Amino acid sequence: MPSGKDSDSAGRKVDSAFQELDRDAERLIAYLNDEIVPAIRQHSSRGLRAAAQELQKFAEFLDRQTKK
Repeated sequence: MPSGKDSDSAGRKVDSAFQELDRDAERLIAYLNDEIVPAIRQHSSRGLRAAAQELQKFAEFLDRQTKK
């Protein structure tokens, strides 16, 4: 059975590991928010614009077909 001193040391190591995990999680969240999310939004908006242009062309095509 571990002595009180060994138990305290193990407890500090576990606490230190959890603090490190918390810092890593904060860095990961910051990276996602600062780098990944804006990139996804930028690419998503480009995709929506491209789709809107194609829909505009299709609408014009339909208009031409109905006027014949």
